[in-house]
Amino acid sequence: MFSAIFHSVIYQPLFNVLIFLYNIIPGQDFGVVIIFVTVLMRLILWPLSNKSIKAQKSMQGLQPKINALKEQYKDNKEKLAQATMELYKTEKINPFASCLPLLIQLPILMGFYWVLSAGLKSQNFEVLYSFVNNPGTIKTLAFGFLDLSRSNIILAVLAGAAQFWQAKMLPTQPPAVKGEGSKDESMTAMMNKQMMYMMPLMTVFIGATLPAGLTLYWLITTLLTVLQQVIVFKKTNGPAIIKN
Repeated sequence: MFSAIFHSVIYQPLFNVLIFLYNIIPGQDFGVVIIFVTVLMRLILWPLSNKSIKAQKSMQGLQPKINALKEQYKDNKEKLAQATMELYKTEKINPFASCLPLLIQLPILMGFYWVLSAGLKSQNFEVLYSFVNNPGTIKTLAFGFLDLSRSNIILAVLAGAAQFWQAKMLPTQPPAVKGEGSKDESMTAMMNKQMMYMMPLMTVFIGATLPAGLTLYWLITTLLTVLQQVIVFKKTNGPAIIKN
Protein backbone atom coordinates (compact mmCIF):
# COMPACT_ATOMS: atom_id res chain seq x y z
CA MET A 1 0.00 0.00 0.00
CA PHE A 2 2.80 2.41 0.88
CA SER A 3 4.49 1.62 -2.44
CA ALA A 4 1.30 2.46 -4.36
CA ILE A 5 0.82 5.75 -2.49
CA PHE A 6 4.48 6.67 -2.99
CA HIS A 7 4.19 5.95 -6.71
CA SER A 8 0.97 7.89 -7.33
CA VAL A 9 1.53 10.83 -4.97
CA ILE A 10 5.26 11.45 -5.29
CA TYR A 11 6.99 9.45 -8.02
CA GLN A 12 4.55 9.86 -10.91
CA PRO A 13 3.96 13.62 -10.52
CA LEU A 14 7.69 14.29 -10.22
CA PHE A 15 8.48 12.13 -13.23
CA ASN A 16 5.88 13.92 -15.32
CA VAL A 17 7.22 17.35 -14.31
CA LEU A 18 10.71 16.21 -15.27
CA ILE A 19 9.67 14.98 -18.73
CA PHE A 20 7.33 17.94 -19.34
CA LEU A 21 10.19 20.37 -18.75
CA TYR A 22 12.54 18.28 -20.88
CA ASN A 23 10.07 18.54 -23.76
CA ILE A 24 9.64 22.32 -23.59
CA ILE A 25 13.15 23.52 -22.67
CA PRO A 26 15.01 24.63 -25.82
CA GLY A 27 17.73 22.15 -26.75
CA GLN A 28 16.24 19.49 -24.48
CA ASP A 29 19.12 19.76 -22.01
CA PHE A 30 18.47 17.34 -19.15
CA GLY A 31 21.06 19.08 -16.99
CA VAL A 32 19.06 22.31 -17.17
CA VAL A 33 15.94 20.32 -16.28
CA ILE A 34 17.63 18.87 -13.20
CA ILE A 35 18.72 22.32 -12.01
CA PHE A 36 15.26 23.80 -12.67
CA VAL A 37 13.42 21.00 -10.85
CA THR A 38 15.90 21.09 -7.95
CA VAL A 39 15.32 24.82 -7.50
CA LEU A 40 11.56 24.25 -7.71
CA MET A 41 11.76 21.53 -5.05
CA ARG A 42 13.77 23.74 -2.72
CA LEU A 43 11.25 26.56 -3.11
CA ILE A 44 8.39 24.21 -2.25
CA LEU A 45 10.25 22.89 0.80
CA TRP A 46 11.60 26.32 1.78
CA PRO A 47 9.19 26.89 4.73
CA LEU A 48 9.97 23.46 6.22
CA SER A 49 13.70 23.94 5.77
CA ASN A 50 13.47 27.37 7.38
CA LYS A 51 11.92 25.85 10.49
CA SER A 52 14.63 23.20 10.65
CA ILE A 53 17.49 25.71 10.34
CA LYS A 54 15.94 28.10 12.88
CA ALA A 55 15.38 25.22 15.30
CA GLN A 56 19.03 24.17 15.02
CA LYS A 57 20.15 27.72 15.74
CA SER A 58 17.75 28.06 18.70
CA MET A 59 18.94 24.78 20.17
CA GLN A 60 22.55 25.90 19.89
CA GLY A 61 21.77 29.15 21.66
CA LEU A 62 20.25 27.11 24.46
CA GLN A 63 23.20 24.73 24.76
CA PRO A 64 25.06 26.61 27.55
CA LYS A 65 21.94 26.43 29.75
CA ILE A 66 21.51 22.74 28.97
CA ASN A 67 25.16 22.14 29.86
CA ALA A 68 24.62 23.96 33.18
CA LEU A 69 21.63 21.71 33.94
CA LYS A 70 23.69 18.62 33.17
CA GLU A 71 26.31 19.81 35.64
CA GLN A 72 23.68 20.62 38.26
CA TYR A 73 21.82 17.30 37.95
CA LYS A 74 24.71 15.09 36.90
CA ASP A 75 23.75 12.48 39.51
CA ASN A 76 19.99 12.51 38.87
CA LYS A 77 18.93 11.68 35.29
CA GLU A 78 15.23 11.97 36.10
CA LYS A 79 15.49 15.52 37.45
CA LEU A 80 17.77 16.42 34.55
CA ALA A 81 15.13 15.31 32.07
CA GLN A 82 12.41 17.27 33.90
CA ALA A 83 14.56 20.40 34.14
CA THR A 84 15.51 20.16 30.47
CA MET A 85 11.88 19.85 29.34
CA GLU A 86 10.95 22.77 31.58
CA LEU A 87 13.72 24.82 29.99
CA TYR A 88 12.40 24.01 26.51
CA LYS A 89 8.92 25.04 27.65
CA THR A 90 10.15 28.31 29.20
CA GLU A 91 12.20 29.22 26.11
CA LYS A 92 9.33 28.10 23.82
CA ILE A 93 11.59 25.75 21.84
CA ASN A 94 10.51 22.43 20.39
CA PRO A 95 13.56 20.11 20.44
CA PHE A 96 12.03 18.01 17.65
CA ALA A 97 11.37 20.95 15.32
CA SER A 98 14.68 20.47 13.52
CA CYS A 99 13.94 16.78 12.82
CA LEU A 100 10.30 16.86 11.72
CA PRO A 101 10.83 18.87 8.52
CA LEU A 102 13.62 16.50 7.51
CA LEU A 103 11.33 13.49 7.99
CA ILE A 104 8.66 15.16 5.85
CA GLN A 105 11.19 15.94 3.12
CA LEU A 106 12.66 12.44 3.03
CA PRO A 107 9.93 10.73 0.92
CA ILE A 108 10.06 13.59 -1.60
CA LEU A 109 13.84 13.40 -1.85
CA MET A 110 13.65 9.62 -2.28
CA GLY A 111 11.09 10.11 -5.03
CA PHE A 112 13.34 12.60 -6.79
CA TYR A 113 16.20 10.11 -6.64
CA TRP A 114 14.17 7.37 -8.32
CA VAL A 115 12.69 9.81 -10.84
CA LEU A 116 16.15 10.92 -11.95
CA SER A 117 17.33 7.31 -12.14
CA ALA A 118 14.44 6.41 -14.42
CA GLY A 119 14.81 9.55 -16.51
CA LEU A 120 18.53 9.04 -17.10
CA LYS A 121 17.81 5.49 -18.29
CA SER A 122 14.83 6.57 -20.44
CA GLN A 123 12.52 4.26 -18.51
CA ASN A 124 8.92 4.26 -17.23
CA PHE A 125 7.46 6.49 -19.94
CA GLU A 126 4.25 4.49 -19.52
CA VAL A 127 3.49 6.47 -16.35
CA LEU A 128 3.32 9.75 -18.26
CA TYR A 129 0.05 11.67 -18.09
CA SER A 130 -1.92 11.96 -21.31
CA PHE A 131 -0.95 15.62 -21.78
CA VAL A 132 2.80 14.96 -21.45
CA ASN A 133 4.47 13.91 -24.69
CA ASN A 134 6.66 10.82 -24.68
CA PRO A 135 10.16 11.89 -25.83
CA GLY A 136 11.15 8.30 -26.57
CA THR A 137 14.69 8.74 -25.25
CA ILE A 138 16.49 11.20 -23.00
CA LYS A 139 19.69 12.88 -24.18
CA THR A 140 22.04 12.48 -21.27
CA LEU A 141 24.72 14.91 -22.53
CA ALA A 142 24.23 18.14 -20.57
CA PHE A 143 25.73 21.57 -21.26
CA GLY A 144 27.51 20.08 -24.26
CA PHE A 145 30.16 18.22 -22.19
CA LEU A 146 28.70 16.41 -19.14
CA ASP A 147 27.35 12.88 -19.58
CA LEU A 148 24.70 12.62 -16.89
CA SER A 149 24.45 8.85 -17.20
CA ARG A 150 28.08 8.27 -16.15
CA SER A 151 29.84 9.01 -12.87
CA ASN A 152 31.94 12.19 -12.68
CA ILE A 153 34.61 12.53 -10.00
CA ILE A 154 34.94 16.30 -10.44
CA LEU A 155 31.23 16.78 -9.80
CA ALA A 156 31.48 14.44 -6.79
CA VAL A 157 34.34 16.50 -5.31
CA LEU A 158 32.35 19.71 -5.83
CA ALA A 159 29.36 18.13 -4.07
CA GLY A 160 31.61 17.09 -1.17
CA ALA A 161 33.09 20.60 -0.93
CA ALA A 162 29.59 22.08 -0.87
CA GLN A 163 28.62 19.60 1.87
CA PHE A 164 31.63 20.70 3.94
CA TRP A 165 30.72 24.38 3.40
CA GLN A 166 27.18 23.71 4.59
CA ALA A 167 28.37 21.84 7.70
CA LYS A 168 30.93 24.53 8.47
CA MET A 169 28.16 27.12 8.59
CA LEU A 170 26.01 25.28 11.10
CA PRO A 171 25.88 26.94 14.54
CA THR A 172 27.98 24.84 16.87
CA GLN A 173 30.26 25.65 19.74
CA PRO A 174 32.32 23.76 22.32
CA PRO A 175 30.68 23.05 25.68
CA ALA A 176 30.83 26.02 28.02
CA VAL A 177 30.76 24.01 31.23
CA LYS A 178 33.92 22.27 32.38
CA GLY A 179 34.22 19.46 34.85
CA GLU A 180 32.92 15.92 35.24
CA GLY A 181 29.48 16.79 33.93
CA SER A 182 30.91 18.09 30.66
CA LYS A 183 32.43 14.79 29.51
CA ASP A 184 29.39 13.85 27.44
CA GLU A 185 29.32 17.29 25.82
CA SER A 186 33.03 17.04 24.98
CA MET A 187 32.45 13.66 23.37
CA THR A 188 29.50 15.03 21.41
CA ALA A 189 31.54 18.00 20.23
CA MET A 190 34.31 15.67 19.09
CA MET A 191 31.84 13.46 17.20
CA ASN A 192 30.26 16.50 15.56
CA LYS A 193 33.66 17.68 14.42
CA GLN A 194 34.46 14.25 12.99
CA MET A 195 31.14 14.13 11.16
CA MET A 196 31.82 17.56 9.67
CA TYR A 197 34.70 15.97 7.79
CA MET A 198 33.31 12.46 7.33
CA MET A 199 30.06 13.50 5.65
CA PRO A 200 31.79 15.42 2.81
CA LEU A 201 34.16 12.48 2.28
CA MET A 202 31.19 10.12 2.11
CA THR A 203 29.51 12.51 -0.33
CA VAL A 204 32.55 12.36 -2.60
CA PHE A 205 32.76 8.56 -2.32
CA ILE A 206 29.06 7.97 -3.00
CA GLY A 207 28.84 10.72 -5.63
CA ALA A 208 31.73 9.14 -7.55
CA THR A 209 29.67 5.95 -7.94
CA LEU A 210 26.39 7.61 -8.99
CA PRO A 211 25.40 8.85 -12.43
CA ALA A 212 26.45 12.49 -12.79
CA GLY A 213 22.81 13.53 -13.07
CA LEU A 214 22.18 12.47 -9.48
CA THR A 215 25.43 14.05 -8.28
CA LEU A 216 24.44 17.29 -10.03
CA TYR A 217 21.13 17.23 -8.14
CA TRP A 218 23.05 16.62 -4.89
CA LEU A 219 25.39 19.54 -5.60
CA ILE A 220 22.63 22.01 -6.49
CA THR A 221 20.53 20.96 -3.48
CA THR A 222 23.46 21.52 -1.12
CA LEU A 223 24.30 24.91 -2.63
CA LEU A 224 20.67 26.00 -2.28
CA THR A 225 20.70 24.83 1.33
CA VAL A 226 23.80 26.94 1.95
CA LEU A 227 22.02 29.94 0.39
CA GLN A 228 19.00 29.37 2.63
CA GLN A 229 21.22 29.10 5.72
CA VAL A 230 22.90 32.40 4.82
CA ILE A 231 19.49 34.09 4.52
CA VAL A 232 18.12 32.60 7.75
CA PHE A 233 21.28 33.37 9.73
CA LYS A 234 21.32 36.93 8.43
CA LYS A 235 17.73 37.45 9.54
CA THR A 236 18.48 35.99 12.97
CA ASN A 237 21.67 37.98 13.59
CA GLY A 238 24.01 35.33 12.23
CA PRO A 239 25.14 31.86 13.30
CA ALA A 240 27.68 30.82 15.86
CA ILE A 241 30.35 29.72 13.42
CA ILE A 242 32.39 26.62 14.21
CA LYS A 243 35.80 27.40 15.63
CA ASN A 244 38.43 24.71 15.47
